[in-house]
Amino acid sequence: MASLKKKIKVIIYGTDTPSGKLFDIILIMTILLSILAVLFESVPEYSAKYLNIFTIAEWIFTILFTI
Repeated sequence: MASLKKKIKVIIYGTDTPSGKLFDIILIMTILLSILAVLFESVPEYSAKYLNIFTIAEWIFTILFTI
């Protein structure tokens, strides 16, 4: 168990490792996608047409950020 914790710590906080860099890139992309979803949801035309997609995306982002 301690080994798993150590690996996760290196991935999250180790910006000099390949897995740490990948984690940072994925995190930044996820944040940007979340912002774009909120922006598009605030446009009435898009909100009316794609409300279900925005709702699902919002839940997915909420779950990911909670984890």
